[in-house]
Amino acid sequence: MPDPDRPLPLTVTSDRLRQAREAAGRTGIDALLISPGADLRYLTGYHALPLERLTCLVLPVEGDPFLLVPALEEPAAQASPAAGLDLEIISWQETQDPYAIAAARLPARATIGVDNRMWAEKAMAFQAALPRSRQVLAGPVLGELRMRKSSQEVQALRQAAAAIDRVHARMAEWLRPGRTEREVGRDIAEAITAEGHVQVDFVIVGSGPNSASPHHEVSDRALRAGDPVVVDIGGTTAAGYCSDSTRCYALGEPPAGYRRLYEVLLRAQRAQTDAARPGITAEELDAVGRDVITAAGYGEQFLHRTGHGIGLETHEEPYIVAGSSRPLEPGMAFSVEPGIYLAGRYGARIEDIVVCTPDGAERLNRTTRELTVVPG
Repeated sequence: MPDPDRPLPLTVTSDRLRQAREAAGRTGIDALLISPGADLRYLTGYHALPLERLTCLVLPVEGDPFLLVPALEEPAAQASPAAGLDLEIISWQETQDPYAIAAARLPARATIGVDNRMWAEKAMAFQAALPRSRQVLAGPVLGELRMRKSSQEVQALRQAAAAIDRVHARMAEWLRPGRTEREVGRDIAEAITAEGHVQVDFVIVGSGPNSASPHHEVSDRALRAGDPVVVDIGGTTAAGYCSDSTRCYALGEPPAGYRRLYEVLLRAQRAQTDAARPGITAEELDAVGRDVITAAGYGEQFLHRTGHGIGLETHEEPYIVAGSSRPLEPGMAFSVEPGIYLAGRYGARIEDIVVCTPDGAERLNRTTRELTVVPG
């Protein structure tokens, strides 16, 4: 559950509500229903708790928008940026049916865009309250808006990247033989908040053979001399925007063959960050690094897509993956994180957050991408 005391995201304006309504209308959607989560924060600045009681932004294409909140959550809604928008806040009592309240203000026959993360019980309750309506996902509408970051959002992502870079710069303090991944992970988590985040989103410390598992997280395995260690970490800043960066370390000299694997990976990741620019498609950018890795004989060990968008969520549109013909555009922010994983032996991943600019791309993470060797 999100921390209710966590600072709110960047100030939003009614412009986002207008853009969302216009975008919905262009796709044939008559109204959007947005429950607590990143979409609600993006549109209103309200960091609502995801409770069994309904909180929902109702955004009709024709008609006035309103925010339904349980009566006990009204003070929080009124204290949020949502109260400063052209938006009615309607509180409902325990004995009322909030779905009926929403339905009474919407056309009986309508195409309703439901946010992608709405709980199934709520989506089904809306369907029951509007039996002649048709539900579709709101993600294609809101994703198109959220993936193109404003200059203010890009600055927030720069600050998040700088904060996580400061954590990576301290890694030699914690990586020592005999310490467990879990112990190192606790130190990293404390540093994530100490260095400028308000929330720790994830900590991956994969040592030795665990480095070959892309989403290993942590275990009670003790680090050993010679271990390669993959450290993938991220958090959320007070502005509501996320960081995500992966670097590789070795406790002394790594195993035979690891340096060659790492050099291949480094060439691939550099080629991809250099190739990022407006007009290149997501699948073309994925292929830039994948081709380098495949040519070196590791193609089958690159197990995942090249990257994911980032903003109010760690993973959002656009996704840098084969099969996506989406051209990159200025303002799109995403990770570039190829990896090579030899099961049971070791693995490596290098990840930077990149923002597409009018004439290329800006790499937000500035720590070295070279293999960092710490005393083993």
